[in-house]
Amino acid sequence: MNTIPLVQLQSDTSNLIRHTQTTCPYCGVGCGVTATVEETKSGKKISVTGDETHPSNFGRLCIKGSRLADTLGLETRVLQPMSGRGAARHATTWEHATDEIAKRFQACIDEHGKDSVAFYVSGQLLTEDYYVVNKFVKGYLGTANIDTNSRLCMSSAVAAHKRSFGEDLVPASYTDFEQTNLVVLVGSNTAWCHPVLYQRIMQAKAERDLTVVVIDPRYTATCEQADLHLPILPGQDVTLFNGLLQYLHQHDHTDHAFVNAHTIQLQYALDASLAQANLNDVAEKTGISLDKLEQFYALFARLDKVMTLFSMGVNQSSQGVNKANSIINCHLLTGKIGRPGAAPFSMTGQPNAMGGREVGGLANMLAAHMEIEQPLHRQITQQFWNSPSIATQPGLKAVDLFQAIEQGKIKAIWIMATNPVVSLPNADQVKRALEACELVVVSDISEYTDTTAYADFLLPALGWGEKDGTVTNSERRISRQRAFLDAPVQAKADWWAVCQVAKKMQFDGFEFQSAAEIFDEHAQLSATANLVTNIQTENSVFRYFNLSGLVGLSTKAYNELKPIQWPVLHNSNENDKAINQQQLFQSGVYNHSNQKAKFIATPAIDAVHAPSKAFPLILNTGRIRDQWHTMTRTALSAHLTSHRAEPYCEIHPQDALKYGVQHGSLIEVKSQWGSCVLRLSVSDSIRRGQIFVPIHWSEQHASDARIGKVVNPVVDAISGEPEFKHTPVMLQPFYTHWQGCLFVREGMEHLIASQLQQLAWWTKVKMTKVIRYEIADRSRIEDIQNNLKTFLPFDDASYEWLNLSDTSTQLSHSVVLKDGILIASLYIAPLEMLPDRDWVATLFKRERLSALHRKALLAGMPINVRNNDGPLVCSCFKVGKNKIVDTIKAQNIVHEKQVTACLKAGGNCGSCLPEIRGLIKACQQEIDA
Repeated sequence: MNTIPLVQLQSDTSNLIRHTQTTCPYCGVGCGVTATVEETKSGKKISVTGDETHPSNFGRLCIKGSRLADTLGLETRVLQPMSGRGAARHATTWEHATDEIAKRFQACIDEHGKDSVAFYVSGQLLTEDYYVVNKFVKGYLGTANIDTNSRLCMSSAVAAHKRSFGEDLVPASYTDFEQTNLVVLVGSNTAWCHPVLYQRIMQAKAERDLTVVVIDPRYTATCEQADLHLPILPGQDVTLFNGLLQYLHQHDHTDHAFVNAHTIQLQYALDASLAQANLNDVAEKTGISLDKLEQFYALFARLDKVMTLFSMGVNQSSQGVNKANSIINCHLLTGKIGRPGAAPFSMTGQPNAMGGREVGGLANMLAAHMEIEQPLHRQITQQFWNSPSIATQPGLKAVDLFQAIEQGKIKAIWIMATNPVVSLPNADQVKRALEACELVVVSDISEYTDTTAYADFLLPALGWGEKDGTVTNSERRISRQRAFLDAPVQAKADWWAVCQVAKKMQFDGFEFQSAAEIFDEHAQLSATANLVTNIQTENSVFRYFNLSGLVGLSTKAYNELKPIQWPVLHNSNENDKAINQQQLFQSGVYNHSNQKAKFIATPAIDAVHAPSKAFPLILNTGRIRDQWHTMTRTALSAHLTSHRAEPYCEIHPQDALKYGVQHGSLIEVKSQWGSCVLRLSVSDSIRRGQIFVPIHWSEQHASDARIGKVVNPVVDAISGEPEFKHTPVMLQPFYTHWQGCLFVREGMEHLIASQLQQLAWWTKVKMTKVIRYEIADRSRIEDIQNNLKTFLPFDDASYEWLNLSDTSTQLSHSVVLKDGILIASLYIAPLEMLPDRDWVATLFKRERLSALHRKALLAGMPINVRNNDGPLVCSCFKVGKNKIVDTIKAQNIVHEKQVTACLKAGGNCGSCLPEIRGLIKACQQEIDA
């Protein structure tokens, strides 16, 4: 029983308060949240808290989820259909936009064939949106040229599951991480990328005998509480797990009864991994010391229950499918699958990557876990949809799709809820493709992204708080996403927009009136010709994916649907008696025709592009704690932009010396595909010969930080997933005459937009009531000083200016006020002399500045100098590194709970706890030394 009704109203004489249970739109953990809307005479007040009844998070939220309310404003939204590119763009109507899209899609098909059109969609879509667009494209347009940005994060896992199990299945649940003896985290900075699941693992570790092993080239926040860190060389995962397979086989840790009864092809896997039979060779190849290697192998062999979580570090590789299969092979050999606390577990990056897989979101899939290449599957699907045409072969995968656009093979594309100009590899190629494409339709909530710039039609989509439907998380749990805000202006659901175009192309089957109707059709298809046992007949085919127990839900039952894992096999009677499975494969039945799992031969192959004299370093990309994808949402929150405010490149200290670059300086990272400019961060958490760069920054937030244009476009031959973790690059200093920081009061930043574009480099950071820019240029400081009122166009008599300059020390400070209120401030100085950014930002909150404040601003430091809190660690309570370290030392702190008691840091979402543990450890090591 829910402690809070799904939608609860309460009121008093002045306020109406509404609580709505919904689902977080960020990572694949799929946390439940409660959105509270309080309506007052002065407007709406919105807050978001964790849902204590949701089985994925039990009330926990990470910092991104905790700050969701910050991202709900309309200031960046597209709110009505737009037509035309660039200066020609103008508002239009839904009627006109859908008319034109339908006509132009039909014209492309008539002239160039059905494969001349394509769709590129997203794991941000709800399952109902995903279902409708796949039905339209594959069942009515008759092409499979629809792919998703989930191709970039989990398609290798999908292919691996299908090769091993016969179906794309994650066999376990989050509760298994709390019941196991060993958690192996492979290619996953879980503490930052899936914080709530990481917190569940750490709580289990604190309560019982649980060992945690982290396999990652970098020493990340996830490693802080791990018992063992294996700093593997990039791309060597197959070598490592092939070596484990051989170790298990040689030392007779094979579960012979399980292997004989439930698997086939073991010898193929053993033969393919024979080159990894010698531990010394494996240690040399992987870069892991022999003692750590033996320790890991012995743990896996000895402990009865093992959970191996793998994520982007495995999937995003030209050998991603083999990497995943090499992990699965080890679980099959030891029978550590299909029982509590034992399974390989693919962790998805997006909130509905799993839901997209259910409806056939990838170009090589049909809906309901059926396959395009299988005639029976096509027959079942086409008959159910009563569709005029159905795709008969896989479509183009993401990278190939955008190459085909540039080549002129695809004439029209509809992009939904994603930003491929930033997120795809070789991203400038994507830009060229869209620039040349005859028709680009983009559905988005943000008016200005790197991708919407190329839209011929820009359609206003619903935002997170306005959407109604379902999502499925990484443990196969379906949760309701419920709207708690009205749709603004003309924003519409993506499924609605597709239905309008489909009907105007004279297609039946798109008369949906609600998400509930779509979900019911989706559930019906999952159960159609789906036997309850693994037997294929002339007209039926078994799939574990089955929602027969959710067929026929009333609108009320759909609205009240509680989180539930598939398969759901029994009539739920309004969802009160739905039966679902947490652990699959308990019966030992897999979805190959012989009901057995397959061992897969996974030869270890070197990366396609090796380091060279010209490009000697290996680029690894990934996420950071407080940002999400291309920042169209998270950059709206001042709480989320301060943890890692600038795009950066992490490098080992010895490599920094080798290449003549310094911590905090600007550097250029270059590959044969492109280059970008970043702030250098020197750290011993990364190995020599490697660099790490976050994926998030776009041209909306930095002048030249799209790391996607540097990443090589090589993909896995089976899955088509790009190689984001292994691009050969070089780096060199990015020379400028000066660097500085600029603060402009929020709402006035448009006044300096054109001036920013003239600078050699800039990055944008949202802070409370102020927009901050880090800037650098090759012009002379004198040029800026002589043209200050052009650079900062506040030149009428109502503005007050304060200036301080010293050309001998390359220093220039300018402050602009109006009626005693701070409007802007510009600081140009050597890096070590630039002011504390957080201190300057606090002065924009004041209604009036005193004389002391003015002097301090002009000097660039407080009059009463206080200690700098240092880089932000706790975003919730704004606590910096220096303050935490000082407190640890002063109070002799040995546990993170003591830090929380003193400073509150770590006491809310817990996302910063790994960093706090690392600081405690570093202080202890300093004392011991």
